[in-house]
Amino acid sequence: MSDHRAFESRHISAWINRSAIDVYRYASDPAHLPQWAAGLASSELTRVGDTWVAQSPMGEITIEFSPTNDLGVLDHVVNLPSGEPVFNPLRVVPAGEDGSEVVFTLRRRPEMSDEDYAADATAVAADLASLKRVLER
Repeated sequence: MSDHRAFESRHISAWINRSAIDVYRYASDPAHLPQWAAGLASSELTRVGDTWVAQSPMGEITIEFSPTNDLGVLDHVVNLPSGEPVFNPLRVVPAGEDGSEVVFTLRRRPEMSDEDYAADATAVAADLASLKRVLER
């Protein structure tokens, strides 16, 4: 019997008083990640081919970003220090001319405890709150 928690996901979002185009342009630039995504990258990222290398709270990771697009898709794959790839759906959704919602889908990895999953959700919410602060200055 499979564990239903392995297929659990949670949508975490932040409303930002900036156009979806502005939010996408800023958030899609890997150079900006350390300014708002402390849960992912705590230092400047280095480009190596089509991937980016960063120091994270988990250790050295690589990140592969979705191609630039007009749909607000900021999906990315984080390759953990263990080599495990983690797919992270992230969207910027327009909300009128001057607003947007950023939605991150947090997926529980099969081995995650309830505590670890809750901690990841808290970290994602903090990162999105940072993105909001940076863009609403």
